Amino acid sequence: MSKTARPVLPRAPTLEDVARAAGLSSMTVSRALNTPQLVRPKTVEKVLAAVKATGYIPNALAGGLASRRSKLIAVVVPQINNNMFVDTIQAISDELAVRGYHMLLCVAGYTQQTEADLVAALLSRRPDGIVLTGIHHSTDLKKVILNASVPVVEIWDLTPTPLDMLVGFSHEKVGQATAEYLLRKGYRRPGLLWTVDKRASQRKAGLSEALARHGITDPLSVDVALPARFTSGREGLSQLLALGESDVIVCSSDTLAQGAIVEAQARGMRVPQDLAVIGFGDLDFAAGNNPAITTVSVDRKIIGQRAAILLMERIEGARSGEEIVDIGFHFIERESA
Repeated sequence: MSKTARPVLPRAPTLEDVARAAGLSSMTVSRALNTPQLVRPKTVEKVLAAVKATGYIPNALAGGLASRRSKLIAVVVPQINNNMFVDTIQAISDELAVRGYHMLLCVAGYTQQTEADLVAALLSRRPDGIVLTGIHHSTDLKKVILNASVPVVEIWDLTPTPLDMLVGFSHEKVGQATAEYLLRKGYRRPGLLWTVDKRASQRKAGLSEALARHGITDPLSVDVALPARFTSGREGLSQLLALGESDVIVCSSDTLAQGAIVEAQARGMRVPQDLAVIGFGDLDFAAGNNPAITTVSVDRKIIGQRAAILLMERIEGARSGEEIVDIGFHFIERESA
């Protein structure tokens, strides 16, 4: 009884196959794949065309062992279904790709312990660098980061004592600027519609402290569960109106502001004549909303670009030491307030 012969599997294409297809040396092909920024663009194009033609799959692990680099950057964000972070994530990915790095995107939610557990797991993959959202981390995470000696950039916040590097802005100053705007416009009975995450809480503290200095204390306030949603804005305004009268509603995000505006209009209230509304973030819909939303604009793309550049330059030895980048913010006055 004869045995059925096993099919012969095709041989996987090698680096040498790519070199022959491209008419280049194996060393040139390897350099074009691992450090494309050091190779002429036309040569890189020729190599990539040969890779596609042969079906070659680069051995990232072997390359990483040789260079002590994985070419992976871990990016940890609280959520990905939040327009606030989308532009930043995309900018990080685009900037990394220019130098041949790849982004490993992870969602940590809003709990410090989940973030710490996730980062510990990520470090086992030997990323070349890590991007963390915010500056509020658990003791466990800080210990793991320090022991790993991996470059880290914190984003979307500001502190004089970051873990390593930082790109962000002051949430307290955003709150203060919002208070100054309210006072300048003559609003004296604010209502606050707010999510309970750390960064939003910092803006709320800055707002409340600035208002208190002008005699406006204990404004009406409703906390909103994360993540902020359009329906949360509608429901939150209903709760605020039940607590008492306000002449302006300050929201921790444009999403909540949009929901509050729709709820006010559904109740026959005119915005801003009967009730003004202010948001945060200058999301895509803010300028086109009816009425257009008065808000605070932060350059989310620049945050991602600068974070990626700081990391890559540190990894490649072009930068040393702590660096803090404050990108600032802009208050945008529109129709809603």
